[in-house]
Amino acid sequence: MKDRRPPSSCGSVYIPPHQRLRSVVTSDNYNSAAPVDSKLRESEGAVLNPRGTNASAAAALPHSQSKGQEQVPTELNSYVFAYDDLISEEGSDREFETFSQPSASPNDSIDEWKQKFIMLLNDKSRHELISREKKDRRDFDQLAALATRMGLYSHMYAKVVVFSKVPLPNYRYDLDDRRPQREVSVPLNVLKRVDAYLKQYLSKKSGMKGSSSVRSSSSGSSGTDEGLFEQPDLQASSRAALEKILRRRSLQMRDQQTNWQESPEGRRMLEFRRSLPAYKEKGAILSAISNNQVIIISGETGCGKTTQIPQFILESEIDSVRGALCNVICTQPRRISAMSVSERVASERGEKLGESVGYKVRLEGMKGRDTHLLFCTTGILLRKLLADRNLKGITHIIVDEIHERGMNEDFLLIVLKDLLPRRPELRLILMSATLDAELFSSYFGGAPTINIPGFTYPVRTHFLENILEMAGYKLTPSNQIDDYGQERVWKLNKQTPRKRKSQIASAVEDAVRVADFKDYSPQTQESLSCWNPDCVGFNLIEYILYNICENERPGAVLVFMTGWEDISFLKDKLLTNPVLGDPSRVLLLTCHGSMASSEQSLIFQEPEDGAKETSYDALNNTPCLLPTWISKVSARQRRGRAGRVQPGECFHLYPKCVYDTFAEYQLPEILRTPLQSLCLQIKSLKLGSISEFLSRALQSPELRAVQNAIEYLKVIGALDENENLTDLGRYLTMLPMEPKLGKMLILGAIFNCLDPISTVAAGLSVRDPFLTPLDKKDLAEAAKSEFSCHYSDHLTLVKAYEGWKDAEMDHAEYEYCWKNFLSAQSMKAIDALRQEFFSLLKDVGLIDSNMTSCNAWSHDVHLIRAVICYGLYPGICSVMHNEKSYSLKTMEDGQVLLYSNSVNARESKIPYPWLVFNEKIKVNSIFLRDSTAVSDSVLLLFGGSISKGGTDGHLKMLGGYLEFFMRPAVADLYQIIRRELDDLIQIKLLFPRTDIHSFHELLSAVRLLIMEDHCEGRFIFNRQVLKPSKLPSMASQPVLASRTESGPGGDNSKSQLQTLLTRAGYAAPTYKTIQLKNNQFQSTVDFNGMHITGQPCNNKKSAEKDAAAEALQRLVGARQTGNEYINHVSMLLKKSKKDHN
Repeated sequence: MKDRRPPSSCGSVYIPPHQRLRSVVTSDNYNSAAPVDSKLRESEGAVLNPRGTNASAAAALPHSQSKGQEQVPTELNSYVFAYDDLISEEGSDREFETFSQPSASPNDSIDEWKQKFIMLLNDKSRHELISREKKDRRDFDQLAALATRMGLYSHMYAKVVVFSKVPLPNYRYDLDDRRPQREVSVPLNVLKRVDAYLKQYLSKKSGMKGSSSVRSSSSGSSGTDEGLFEQPDLQASSRAALEKILRRRSLQMRDQQTNWQESPEGRRMLEFRRSLPAYKEKGAILSAISNNQVIIISGETGCGKTTQIPQFILESEIDSVRGALCNVICTQPRRISAMSVSERVASERGEKLGESVGYKVRLEGMKGRDTHLLFCTTGILLRKLLADRNLKGITHIIVDEIHERGMNEDFLLIVLKDLLPRRPELRLILMSATLDAELFSSYFGGAPTINIPGFTYPVRTHFLENILEMAGYKLTPSNQIDDYGQERVWKLNKQTPRKRKSQIASAVEDAVRVADFKDYSPQTQESLSCWNPDCVGFNLIEYILYNICENERPGAVLVFMTGWEDISFLKDKLLTNPVLGDPSRVLLLTCHGSMASSEQSLIFQEPEDGAKETSYDALNNTPCLLPTWISKVSARQRRGRAGRVQPGECFHLYPKCVYDTFAEYQLPEILRTPLQSLCLQIKSLKLGSISEFLSRALQSPELRAVQNAIEYLKVIGALDENENLTDLGRYLTMLPMEPKLGKMLILGAIFNCLDPISTVAAGLSVRDPFLTPLDKKDLAEAAKSEFSCHYSDHLTLVKAYEGWKDAEMDHAEYEYCWKNFLSAQSMKAIDALRQEFFSLLKDVGLIDSNMTSCNAWSHDVHLIRAVICYGLYPGICSVMHNEKSYSLKTMEDGQVLLYSNSVNARESKIPYPWLVFNEKIKVNSIFLRDSTAVSDSVLLLFGGSISKGGTDGHLKMLGGYLEFFMRPAVADLYQIIRRELDDLIQIKLLFPRTDIHSFHELLSAVRLLIMEDHCEGRFIFNRQVLKPSKLPSMASQPVLASRTESGPGGDNSKSQLQTLLTRAGYAAPTYKTIQLKNNQFQSTVDFNGMHITGQPCNNKKSAEKDAAAEALQRLVGARQTGNEYINHVSMLLKKSKKDHN
């Protein structure tokens, strides 16, 4: 399928998700209803799509004959992991389908399908059945129920029903008759100039040699070696001298510790520490650490485990005169935890932060040569492992908050488990507030467990049935609708009854249905019967808060919500309440992970006497996921927060029977998030096969999820076909960021536009700097619109940052942020990240200290747009306009929407055919958070791999989802430029100091093509492509040859086309011609539902001839001569029409 060599930086052909998860099938009675399309394929004739034909089916080979299955793992031997031409020549919607004969009755149809399902289940080579029959769509509910009973999955996609052995996605592009197919049109004069540049480049290429400079080694660079601890001075003349130095340091440390503990302040601090539950277990903990390589500590909230246990270890080693040899690392899942805990521990030791206790997080740290207890994020320790697989010098590793089961934590456990046998003296301590101790203990071969009790005040728990009973509140279908704020209409529409229940509702409906509420009043029972789990219940929340404020003692109320949007809307609603909105009585504060630290810190400030505080946190801070029920452990932790400082109460806005259905523990992140970065880390540490390594995890991710990640890394060029790191992949492992952002940075460095690209990469790594205050939403949107440019959220960010830098030079950066509703903290974070990116790129040898040369083309907006596309691909979305608006579609989701804060969401028209995006968010619909519009040329040159289609001038990407049609010579031009561009990138990766200007002609061709592509092409739908005729053909014409001269079959191409169609029994073609902005004319010829557009010409007559020539070329598959060939094709078309009729 590929027309370039595998080491290309663009990677391999993309494997569509539905092709990874299934195999395609044939049907016994398929041939009896073979459509026109397959008959044309059999006769190797022309391409037509007569009205009324079934244009989506094609003859098939049994998938058991596919070579792609030979190397598939046993667990997935029924899945397709390679895009095979035998499956679908064009990657189009031609699937292997079943066509039912008319039945006498619905029961006969059900019986017929039952037999088909039985045959499907018994046939190992077949994995799904597809039908386009109207009666099967009509009877789908019955057929789906039958399929479910027989253990099959089912789904109806528009006019297609599918029954499968494996789960089916919500969208299948191969079954979508309206998937994007694009006719590419580039001005003729531009093609001439591009062709001239390309010829110049190719003519001198043989004499062009790459620089002999080899990229600098990354070992020892700050990009990989975190330098967590200062190593002992190895310049000592002998081992004995070194041991003497270390003992002297150890004695000094013991004396300092003793002096502090005996001082008045030290004694007071020690007295406080002894009051903590963890201190009472000090002896048992130290004994367990001494006698076991791994121990597991479970300590309830408030027991002091995080601050005390690291100190126990360090103090014990110092007392034993081993302090200088002791190096303790304590990992934390969040940077704020690492910083705050280290500060607290240093205070308890009577030291300044950075002496014996320090911290290291991304972008900052505080440690010194005498630091022996380091708090850091898990990612920092993983970066250390890149430089030192054995963690030389580290004596103890404490992994805290292990119950959160973050991606890095689970990955770290696999690595540490492999490391322990090589480092028998190393000690590993796993700590958590609540964890499945048995699971962790068994993972580490029966490691001992210590439990530390905590202390909280008693908390009364109220579930929904108790709340309704006590308050006398009645739930109705209407008062559960979230009718508040400016989004009321959208909310109403969102919550109208749907055919499919949401994940929230379906998870608990059985528990609610069988629950026994007979001990409650009839009103409460009636309320529970109409309780809607999909609704947040803002009216009920307001009612409960009002009652608390009116009837309970002063205090604080913590309300957990499902996300920032609901947090904001609830605050808007509460502000309209006469009591809750009264600032003299209630202080309403919001709290969310995306807010600035200074804003979050307000919740720790004690309000004035009599005021009550309502703050909010996120239930799920992963915006791309739908809300889901929390775990029982999380519910208990939240309940415990009500009793931290005084007796409290906890209100659960769901019934007790729903709580009983909750899982005990949260699903680990490794099982619910993409694994691309993790897979890169595995390869960078040379840990062998990705799948095999992850199979050793505490809880292994699904093999399909692993395969998806591997395929993504192949698509972006980070892994080759054998899952080995490519040159691009090796660079990506040295850049601590998402692979797509690293790829963007690398190309920005290669193409000398690093400054704006580093701003984009940094902006996508921090929280959105554009603020939208709840009470000034319109003003904030107006301020952002001033930065809006080039139909790009990313270029808008660049413009805002550049303005901030100018303001900073005038010491007016805070005023700039205030005026433009920008987060000063986010802008500073972007600025700091940019500096880190520059340092990392220097360390890996991609740039030098001359920043001017790195930014020679930083003002070329078209090139910047192309580099953004290079990084964000395969995040691609088509933009298809209708009369009043436009629709968006992605390969994996079908129809999508733009997030409301995107600059493109405010546009009524986007004059580009494609959007590249960084992130999708799934609420009830799927939203693209940020996007940049790109042209056909940008996508073809800077997207993923290009493969040839079934005919000349037909190119495909993403396994056939994206199809491009153009003149064959133009397609050749794109492929040649793309191949040379890939070679250029590869040379720069191998030899970063190669002078980019030695590729001047090639880059001129690229920049000209992406600059002058004004997106004059158009989208077409359901175009069927057959293999070209095998009849002998003459050599193809040059790129710019005329196609409007006289030829076979008539005086000119229009006559030839009409002769061809009329002889086959079709109506004569019609032409529609428009005048372009450059005063040229472009014509489209229509016949039999096909619409084919020619190239721009100087007059209307020539434009029509060119369109006819384009149609002829696609029909005959090559430029043939002579009336005999016209007659031959006419007979084939005529035969296909008769067969269809």
